[in-house]
Amino acid sequence: MTKRSQHLLHALTAVALALGLSHGSLAATAPAAASEPLALANFVALPKFTRPLLSPDGKTLAVLAPTASGKRNLLLVDLETMKGRAITGQTEFDVLNVYWVGSQRLVYTLGRLDSPSGPESGDGGGLFAIKADGTGYRKLNPTVREMMGTGKFQRMGMRGRVPGSENEILVSSDLRSAGVEDIYRINIDTGERKLLTFNQPGRVSDWGLDHDGVPRAAMVVSDSEALPEDRNHRLMIRDTADGEWRTIHTFEHGDKDVWSILAFAENNKDLIVSARNGKDTAGLHVVDIKTGTITETLAHHPRYDIKDGLRFDPVSRKPVGLAFNDDTYQVAYFDAGYAGLQKGLEAAFPGKAVAIQRSEGKRTLVQVWSDRSVPTYFLYDEERKTLEEALRSRDDMEEHHLVPMRPFLLKTRDGLEIPSYYFLPASYKPGDKLPTVVHVHGGPHVRADVWGPGGFGVREAQILASRGYAVILPNFRITPDLGRKIYDAGFGEVGRKMSEDHEDAAKWGIAQGFVDPARICISGASYGGYATLWAMIKTPELFKCGVSGLMVSDFELQLTSTRGDTARNKAGVAYWRRLLGQKGTGWERAHEVSPALHAEKLKGPLFIYAGEDDIRTPLEQTRKMVDALKKAGNPPEVVMIKPGEAHGYGKVANNLDLYTQMLEFLDRHIGPKSPSR
Repeated sequence: MTKRSQHLLHALTAVALALGLSHGSLAATAPAAASEPLALANFVALPKFTRPLLSPDGKTLAVLAPTASGKRNLLLVDLETMKGRAITGQTEFDVLNVYWVGSQRLVYTLGRLDSPSGPESGDGGGLFAIKADGTGYRKLNPTVREMMGTGKFQRMGMRGRVPGSENEILVSSDLRSAGVEDIYRINIDTGERKLLTFNQPGRVSDWGLDHDGVPRAAMVVSDSEALPEDRNHRLMIRDTADGEWRTIHTFEHGDKDVWSILAFAENNKDLIVSARNGKDTAGLHVVDIKTGTITETLAHHPRYDIKDGLRFDPVSRKPVGLAFNDDTYQVAYFDAGYAGLQKGLEAAFPGKAVAIQRSEGKRTLVQVWSDRSVPTYFLYDEERKTLEEALRSRDDMEEHHLVPMRPFLLKTRDGLEIPSYYFLPASYKPGDKLPTVVHVHGGPHVRADVWGPGGFGVREAQILASRGYAVILPNFRITPDLGRKIYDAGFGEVGRKMSEDHEDAAKWGIAQGFVDPARICISGASYGGYATLWAMIKTPELFKCGVSGLMVSDFELQLTSTRGDTARNKAGVAYWRRLLGQKGTGWERAHEVSPALHAEKLKGPLFIYAGEDDIRTPLEQTRKMVDALKKAGNPPEVVMIKPGEAHGYGKVANNLDLYTQMLEFLDRHIGPKSPSR
């Protein structure tokens, strides 16, 4: 670490100390010896520094860090003098997101970290402004907690700063009417709001803002409660802020290639959209607004959808490149200057991902990470051509504590090729046959884990690999962002071909030679919790035990019970009936694959966990399965229900308890003679 980076760390430390943070929690600790696994507490701990953000002039670094109260606050460091200061002092909420508005003002939102994920976790939000010297505080939108007593809830989301302005922002909000998204221009010094979308062209699902911050593109839908593929869509354009709207492209009911508005093109007239354009995967394309047709392809990947990730120049606001996740993390720039800078930085950090945040001044903030290294931030001086380490997001995890996240193609029995990952412990030697866990992601219609730290499945896989387990992290049909063919293949296949994909993942590992076929367990949460239960019923000869979290055990109950939020969502219920292949008004196909109705077939040991306040998969789902297993004479070995938690554990201590008990459970049934924890 250079003297300058030491000065930066000391500045941040001094600010944190002024807020009451103990010195020991910021000071670097000696890494554990390579032969010792990292303590579980380190895997579930929150990072110390998050969301570093360079001011537009490149002179100040904003960063979020926790204080003695355990709450994350906003710290600023003057990069010329290396003096730091705190400009928030939250004691009840955490600062979650921060944005620069010019180089002397910031906007931020609030939330809760290291707190149970139940109802109280959602009482933050809001939008607040403050000057870099700590003055000028203004509440632009109240927190959910403040709105609870009023009976009126208004949402406001940051869309960006107004180009060329030092004190104005663009937000999306439903201030005018619930369920109607408008775009406002707000002066954060005075609080004055200007409505930019008074003349709406219909029910708008998405706005497109041009380089000047003017909403000039809109996607209009026929029915917001219908499934996306069951709606009619119109892409509409206007030439000026008060011009007439006109339709340039129509998407009829059943169209599987409804475009997504991403940005205005370099000429500030045409549009950049995400679209399939006749291919299986979505790419980035330019649409001529005169003809409403695609005229140019900017980026396309044969296996992965590119739906977003555009990068913009901080001065011109023009798109200059994109970043996206395929097997790893890729960056491609259209602009030659950016491309050259990116290439040089990637050469300095081989095998790692590099993301740059350029300022209007001489400095660029460089983020570096990989599947084995936590995010580390560097300051690059474009005049002096120097690169100096600024800070690491955490100092309690080193590369030798983590293992590579290995991509592979899961070839299913009916011919799909689905990108997935697997993990082998550092001690693995060719020929070893290892105890293995197949972790099934939730959703199921989400891409839950990408290369690098952060995903729920990746965290579990790294924990288990550190204790001697192999882990397979399969994607499967209905997982989005992997092309339309893989996504469409999931409809009607819950508990059927989707479950076969999980089985095929385990069999792939056996065929590769690293999986001990007698020691395979399956785990997952939400849909993954369901998949675990059904796998142990459907193929008990393959999976010896299971860890099922946040489960669905009875699909009819899940889609009709008012104790959860799914039954209240018409489109959500319709979507799940399509996933199940349930036609008409009955529930026959749902019953055929509901674990609680077939509990007598589940014989293996089971670990169950849930949140007491879950409304996505209510606790009645867990209780029904537990009662059915008890009645069948095979009660779960472990049932963990955490008060205050909802659909996923938010409190660090609860996650530590979860993984401690999970490892003990796995060790009892398939585990290696792993090092003591």
